[in-house]
Amino acid sequence: MKQALILVDVQESFRRRPYFRDEELPRFLRNVQSLINRCQSRDIALLQVFHEELSGDAANPFAAASGCVRAMPELALRADAVFYKQVHSALFGRTDDGVTLEAWLREHGIGELLVTGIRTEQCCETTTRHASDLGFAVRYVSDATLTFPMRTRGGREVSAQEIREHTELVLDGRFAQVVSTAGALA
Repeated sequence: MKQALILVDVQESFRRRPYFRDEELPRFLRNVQSLINRCQSRDIALLQVFHEELSGDAANPFAAASGCVRAMPELALRADAVFYKQVHSALFGRTDDGVTLEAWLREHGIGELLVTGIRTEQCCETTTRHASDLGFAVRYVSDATLTFPMRTRGGREVSAQEIREHTELVLDGRFAQVVSTAGALA
């Protein structure tokens, strides 16, 4: 089955958010770069998706005017296609020519997606569920996703690891095969 690596929102915008923490960033970037390199060596399509809000406010790091809607500079990659989205699922992303990610995948005969990116429980999880519902096989590369601690409504801090574990729990065997970077292309 033909595969594609989806890089969801691996963009500078997040460094400008107050919740951003960089403790797990080096591990995340190493894992993503490892996948990029291995996919390139196997001619697996690399598809980059950016979250871009439709705003002219340069103070909004997700607005094009901010200059932050771009790849994190630590990564070396040459994307086969680039998509921009305004919602959580990457499959709604569009190229500059208006082609959706879903249409691109179908046009290129892609049947299995490797999902990576930022944030684990938001755009990565949503993309995984959406792709599964559309009939794609999904490998959710959990250690190549990044998130940040969050607070419950009751005030308890939930760690990034707890969020990742919850996402793995609800996706594995239902919407995706949860894999590690090392086993993603096995």
